This record gives sequence, structure tokens and C-alpha cells, in this order.
Amino acid sequence: MHFVVIGGDAAGMSAASRGKRRSPDMMVTVFERSGDVSYSACGMPYNIADPHRGMEDLVVRSADAFRAKQGIDLFTGHTVTRIDTARRTVHGIREDGSAFSSSYDRLLIATGASPVRPVLQGIDLPGVMVLKSLADGRAIKDALSRGPVRRVAILGMGYIALEMCEALAARGIAVDMVKPGPALLPWMDRKLADAVQQELEARRVGLHAGTVLTAIRRAGDILRLESIQGAIDADLVIAAVGVAPNSALAADAGLALGPSGAIAVGEDLLTSDAAVYAAGDCADAFHVVTGQRVWIPLALRANRAGWAVADTVSGELTRLEGVAGTAVFKVFDLEVARTGLTAAEAADAGLDPAAATITTRSRAHAHPGAVDIHVHIVGDRRTGRLLGAQMVGKEGAAHRINAAAVALHAKMTVAAFAQSDLAYAPPFGPVWDPLLVAANQLMKKL
Repeated sequence: MHFVVIGGDAAGMSAASRGKRRSPDMMVTVFERSGDVSYSACGMPYNIADPHRGMEDLVVRSADAFRAKQGIDLFTGHTVTRIDTARRTVHGIREDGSAFSSSYDRLLIATGASPVRPVLQGIDLPGVMVLKSLADGRAIKDALSRGPVRRVAILGMGYIALEMCEALAARGIAVDMVKPGPALLPWMDRKLADAVQQELEARRVGLHAGTVLTAIRRAGDILRLESIQGAIDADLVIAAVGVAPNSALAADAGLALGPSGAIAVGEDLLTSDAAVYAAGDCADAFHVVTGQRVWIPLALRANRAGWAVADTVSGELTRLEGVAGTAVFKVFDLEVARTGLTAAEAADAGLDPAAATITTRSRAHAHPGAVDIHVHIVGDRRTGRLLGAQMVGKEGAAHRINAAAVALHAKMTVAAFAQSDLAYAPPFGPVWDPLLVAANQLMKKL
């Protein structure tokens, strides 16, 4: 059996490592276009915040370790440019421009996603950067070290944009955040989003929602962001408006695509070709609430999907139930978390949503250190089922959201969730956990 993997990060190296461990006699070959494999991309903003740490701290395992300790044929600097599914071969180009090809018995496409660059004059100017790969992180950190960098403009206000905002502020750099849409975190309940906005404003972050840029121009040593509303000057610009799945290779091979152009896969991670799998940020999934195909690129799914493909290729058919879209990120002192559907997403899926939003305390009454925690949950009027949850607070949101995520996987009703036996101790929460308070309020609407 020759198992070939295209892509050497989370899904790809998880599959390669597990496949070789489960089937030592299996030939495992990985082609990675960059020089980096198996690193913690999610840790990059926090690494950038510390000028004394190197980006190499984020490497989980080096390419040489995979080769020497696990016997994986790992080729970095190898870009696969074509898949021939009829002949079961892949073709590509090495860094030196020479061509290579390889046959396969089973193939995994784990090509990840790429940052979206807005269609904007000047987006390709020096000093306009993105953050997705370790090379991107190195480039940003190098630019900050060469300085002086006093002000950075971030295009976008999503997860990565907000994490980079905090990272730059930690280095004493002023930040302006710019987006064409009118609202910060438009998917979030307004009360919760307002709490995030207040935290940003308290940190003197410039928020420019509803600002449609017309161009980025060089003005001496400064990058000038031009818009109808006026100009914003910055020493560096970071485009963080989202990512898109790297699915062109699959599309050119005639494989079916799903939401957002991601590669369509079944619960067994098979594509529309019986010998080709896809996993990680390039592939879609099924949502555990709606059963519909979704594209939600998150790290746990990538690693889990890589394992599942390896198990199947090794002879143990493995299926994945799906995703709930559980995510958490930090905005200065705030923990921001979500899982499942928003009310708008639920309505779009044909459900009949009702929602409740509450504000309570993170610890027991009068216990020192208690702070406000905001909870928003969504349920279905017809079935009573829990559909989603959001939380914002200075403590207690990041891990508490996992209880709601488990409830979604278990397809619990709001009433059943409200009866959950959640832990209580004054230093950690009130006797009525904030999630239970929100569930009880939602039951009144259901």
C-alpha cells in the first residue's frame, strides 16, 4: 500500500504519522510545498506578541524527525500541481523547478486554506502582510523587529484580526481595525458584541467599521489607507479578512466541491473519487445540528480527520459525526466563545429559533473576583432542541462553552440541558451556572 499525502501540516502529518504507526509496512509519502511542517499556527499571534521568542518555538515536530524516527518519506519544497485520478498519480514541481511525479494507492488531499487578500489597489505593496503560514509569521515578526513600527492597520475584525490586535498592543503598537461592514462580530448577539467593542475601545483600539477602502498607497515611509471617510496611516498593514479553502487542485482533478468551494467529503472523508480522501481546512464537514454540509476550518477537526483517514487506510473504516463550530478566542481580558448555530443561521436552515440573553456573575454571590459573564443561547420552538450558544466574559466562558458543545453533539433539548448536573463551588461559579440560567430563560420562550 502506498499512501500519499499532499500537505504537511495538521491534517496531513496527523494522517501520515498515525498511518505509519498503525501500519509500519505501509509506504507513506508526504509532499509539502513549503519548508515547514507540523506547527501550531494558532499560536502565532501570541508568539508575535513576545519579541524574545522565535517562531520556531511553534514547531511541534521537525521534518527530519518525521523522516528519521517514523520512516515517513517527507518531501518539503515540493508543490503538487496536478492529480491524475485515472492513473492514480500526482505530478508537481520542486523548488529548483524540476518536475516530479508519484503513484499512489490511496491519496489524502490536506492542502489547507489560504488567506484572502481583498481586491484593492495597493494590496500587494511591501508592508501589506497576511498571517496564515509560519513563513507569514516570520515575515511579520521580522518587520516588527526592523521597525520602528508605531501603528498597524488591520483589515478585518474576525478571530485572527482580534488576536493580532492584542498581540500588537502587547508590544506597545497602536492599532486601527478596518472593515466595510457596519458591525463588529456580526454573527454575535448585539449585547455580547457590545461587550467586546467596549473592551477594544477601553484599550484605545481604533475601530473603523463601515469603512470601504478605495486604495492603499505609499506616502514616504507610511502606508496610507484611503476611503470615502478619510485616510488612515500605518507603518504596516495586516490583511485578516478570512481564508479560502485550497481546493483548486481537487477541482482540476474533477472532484466534487461543497460549501465555500471546499472539497466535498463524506463522513468517511472520501471525496467523489474512491481512492482520494480530503481532510483539514480544504475539506467540508456535516454540521451536527442541521446535518447540512458546512465549511468551518478549525484545528481539532483537521487533526481528528487526519487520524480518521489513517485508520481507514490502515483497514479500520472510521467515520466522523461532524462539527458544531465550537470556537473560542481572547480579546485582551475577554474570553469570547461560541458553538452551534446563531438564530439567523437556524432560520436559514429551516428551523424556528428562539433566543435568550442573560448577564450574570462568573462566581458565587459576594465571592471575590466575580465579574459579569454574558450568555446567549438559541433553541428550536418546534422540537425544543438546543441549537447554539455564545459567551463573553473575563473568566468562565472559554471552557464553559464545552458543556453546550457536548449538548449539541448529544442532540439535547433545552429542557434536558437545563437539568444537567453542572459543578458548583463559589470560586468557580454560582450555584445556578450561567448556562443553566440562560437555559431556564430560554425555556420560557419555547
